[in-house]
Amino acid sequence: MSSHMLSRDSFNRIRSEILETWPTGKGLDLEEGIEYQKKIPAAKNFAVAMRKASETGETLLQPRAGVALIQDHIKLLQYLEKEGEADLLPTTIDAYTRQNRYQEAAVGIEKSLQARTSLLNGFPAVNHGLIGCRQVTEAVKKPIQVRHGTPDARLLAEITLAGGFTSYEGGGISYNIPYAKKVPLKKSIEDWKYVDRLVGIYEENGVHINREPFGPLTGTLVPPFVSHVVAIVEGILALRQGVKSLTLGYGQGGNMFQDIAALISLKSLAHEFFKREGFSDYELTTVFHQWMGGFPEDEAKAFSVISWGASVAVLAGADKVIVKSPHEAMGIPTKEANAQGLRCTRQAVNMLRDQKFPIGPEHRKEIEMIEREVRSIMEAIYRLGNGDIENGVVAAFEAGAMDIPFAPSIHNHGKILPMRDNEGYIRVFNKGNLALDDEIVAYHRARLEERAKAENRDVCFQMVTDDIYAISKGRLVGRPR
Repeated sequence: MSSHMLSRDSFNRIRSEILETWPTGKGLDLEEGIEYQKKIPAAKNFAVAMRKASETGETLLQPRAGVALIQDHIKLLQYLEKEGEADLLPTTIDAYTRQNRYQEAAVGIEKSLQARTSLLNGFPAVNHGLIGCRQVTEAVKKPIQVRHGTPDARLLAEITLAGGFTSYEGGGISYNIPYAKKVPLKKSIEDWKYVDRLVGIYEENGVHINREPFGPLTGTLVPPFVSHVVAIVEGILALRQGVKSLTLGYGQGGNMFQDIAALISLKSLAHEFFKREGFSDYELTTVFHQWMGGFPEDEAKAFSVISWGASVAVLAGADKVIVKSPHEAMGIPTKEANAQGLRCTRQAVNMLRDQKFPIGPEHRKEIEMIEREVRSIMEAIYRLGNGDIENGVVAAFEAGAMDIPFAPSIHNHGKILPMRDNEGYIRVFNKGNLALDDEIVAYHRARLEERAKAENRDVCFQMVTDDIYAISKGRLVGRPR
């Protein structure tokens, strides 16, 4: 047993408290949940599907989707499974549940029943409880994952894993700093330690559960090294608790060469730091998230953004791609729009599956730069934690040595300002207190100066604003008009 692993006594003590917080948790039997999971066919196991995709070089397709009522949610998933040709299915959790506001979620369910349509922006799994979750997981043929955005996801994890979901997304950093304002990082990491230990207990009992830290973070001009550090740290914290199947993610930045370099470097860096921590018994796969920023309102233009993301995912060798819909600019998509996004992605994936992207000197340079940036931040984390990654990452955020752009959390400095260079690569304009050496900073600045010269203006904050809205306006780089 790892010295960092939550003891079974501590786990059981926390568990008894967590299950009492809402009626659907009371009396939940962990052993029965494990036995139920053992009966799920391998064809419906998410970890098995991800491992096979990695072995065969396939890129699996998964949408986002979730509505308030059980039968409506089932119909939605069955439609995406059949008409959308999805390989993997989601259950996106509603905003009230993400904030542990179960009473308000209950009101939302009642109002949805009265209105005969979903008045919540996701599936309130905690309120529907074990039976409701099993109705969902038993109604589909494909592996199904819980996707949410919850700093304290312990009760949700207990209910959904016992309910037959075989993959669980999130982490103590990625589901706190980009999602919450006041939750202390130390608390969310501690709460997610419980989630990972729960998954570890399932693993110890012969049940393979996939874990996926949330890669895109804020989804807005996130430099690859920033999301990589979070993914690697959350991966280490999960492995410490007995997790075996890990899928690390990256959100599309927009420049094809940088995105491919990012996904290649993510996997190699994760192996490097997992090995450094003494881990070897794990399965590592990757997920590429199609563009998370603003979308064009025009559906034809939106399809172009979707197909571009699909193409990059395949060329980068992603094991899974999270698919967007042509209705992204209009809010929650219909099931038809969601299926259209899937079919658009499927066509691009099928056409590119047998093609390889040649890695040249410029691409190798970008890979090496990302690796150098990640190592720089990771060494600072180890230093600040006196060798321990968990203490170190909390201290790094406190010091601003680690920083996520445009995040709402008061526990994040928010001083890093990214923008695009002249070729659309995401670079750092203002590093704040980020633990990057002067040579790295100078490289970023030089690339930004090239753009400024081409646009006949100084490197300035306006470029950041221009870049944020560029894709929704039909461009990648926010050029002045």
